[in-house]
Amino acid sequence: MTEVLFLADFSVIKPDPGLIFWTSLIFLLVWFTLGRMAFGPIQNALKRREQDIQNSLDEARKARLEMANLKAENEELLKKAQEERVAILREAKEAKNSIIEEARKQAKEEYRRIVTDAREDIENQRMAMIIDLKNQLGMISIDIAEKILHKQLKGDKEQEQFVKSLVDEIKLN
Repeated sequence: MTEVLFLADFSVIKPDPGLIFWTSLIFLLVWFTLGRMAFGPIQNALKRREQDIQNSLDEARKARLEMANLKAENEELLKKAQEERVAILREAKEAKNSIIEEARKQAKEEYRRIVTDAREDIENQRMAMIIDLKNQLGMISIDIAEKILHKQLKGDKEQEQFVKSLVDEIKLN
C-alpha cells in the first residue's frame, strides 16, 4: 500500500520545489553541455553548408555565364564558317566558270587552227592535183606530138584518123 500512497501524494498541479530545482539544474547542465558539444558544431556545419551552397550557386552562375559566352562564340564561329563556306563555293564557281571559258577559248582556237590547216591541205591538194593534171595533159600532148611526128603523114585524112584514134585511146585510159 505504500505504493498507492506514494502515487496519491504525487500531483502535477502542485510541484515540489526540490523537484523544480533539480529539474532546472539538470536542464541547464544538459543545455550547456549540448550547447558546447552539439549546437556549436551543428551551427558551424550549417554555416559551412550555407557557404558551400552559396559557392555552388555562384559557380553555377559563372558556369551559366561561361556557357552563354561559349554559345555566343560558337554561333559567331558557325556564322564565320558559313560565310567562309559561301566564299569558297563562290570562288570554286568562279574558278569553274573561268576554266570552262578558257577551255571554250582553247577549243575555238583549236577548231580554227584545224579548219585553217584543213583548208590549207585542201588547197595544197587541189593545187597538186591541178599541177598533176597539167603535167599529165602535157605528157599526153607530148605523146601525141611524138606519135604524130613518128608517123609519116601522107594526107589530111590520115592525120584526122590518127588523131581520133589517139583521142579514143586516151578516153579508154
